[in-house]
Amino acid sequence: MHDQSAFTILVEPLDSGKRLDLYIASCISECSRSIAVNLIRNGKIRVQGMVRKPGYRVKAGDEICGCIPPPAPVLFKPEPIPIDILHEDDDIIVINKRPGLVVHPAPGHYSGTLVNALLYHCPKLNGIGGELRPGIVHRLDKDTSGVLVAAKNDRAHLHLSRQFKSRRVKKKYLALVYGKMESDSGSVSLPIGRHPVDRKKMSTNSRKSRVAETTWQIRERFELASLIEVNLKTGRTHQIRVHCAAIKHPVMGDKVYGTRKTGKNVAYGKNLFGSVPRQMLHAWRIELTHPVTEAMVSFEAPIPSDMQAVITALRQISFRDL
Repeated sequence: MHDQSAFTILVEPLDSGKRLDLYIASCISECSRSIAVNLIRNGKIRVQGMVRKPGYRVKAGDEICGCIPPPAPVLFKPEPIPIDILHEDDDIIVINKRPGLVVHPAPGHYSGTLVNALLYHCPKLNGIGGELRPGIVHRLDKDTSGVLVAAKNDRAHLHLSRQFKSRRVKKKYLALVYGKMESDSGSVSLPIGRHPVDRKKMSTNSRKSRVAETTWQIRERFELASLIEVNLKTGRTHQIRVHCAAIKHPVMGDKVYGTRKTGKNVAYGKNLFGSVPRQMLHAWRIELTHPVTEAMVSFEAPIPSDMQAVITALRQISFRDL
């Protein structure tokens, strides 16, 4: 079905009792549940001519009519911003995002973002759910580098979104953290939510938190720092940075979560490098199912030069040099 076509669905007896939003998403490949919810709430999808709630339980014989509206005019302009492409085919594009590059336009960053770059590089990107935009299915913080996957069409976007939601995508990060970690591996299972005071921050002491789990293992130890490989079991905002700070090993250079109560470790980083240029966090590897071929694929991004420089300095300086 083309995303601008009207549709009519007659509910079969076997589907009776299903939620309206889930039922629509299962019947129309181009329509995710979140898109269905918005269309139902806006009256774009009706049951027996009536507006219903997304949680309405459909009944056998219900006639559901609606349409997926055409993409809204794009608000962001294509810009010839250089991007490091690790892989590209007709359905996905894999970027090695450089540190300092914002992924998606937001207040204060309406240009110069990865989205602006993708709109320039892929001018035929499809709209989805009434919105014309590149298929960003996950994000990296501005100062986090590494692998980022984007969809180039509706089918790929929906498939990848479902993979991320069901946690079937495997992501590995590399992080330089303050402190010499004693154990060779470990895990952090602390719920994460909005900080109770500073709404721009996340916290493990939040009134409304969600389950979050991070596992890690040592790649290399230094005198007062450690290079760790991090695996995410969940994908909460700032998860690695919050969890590392919570176990008293904040990510080096993290100005949000690593500047307080880290004592000599922060001073250590500043003494060695003047100031670490950014948070030393790199999305190193991602493994997922290709949305069209169904083959398992993986992509890796080399450690960026600024992070490698810090690692090299750490290797060269011993405790007695501090």
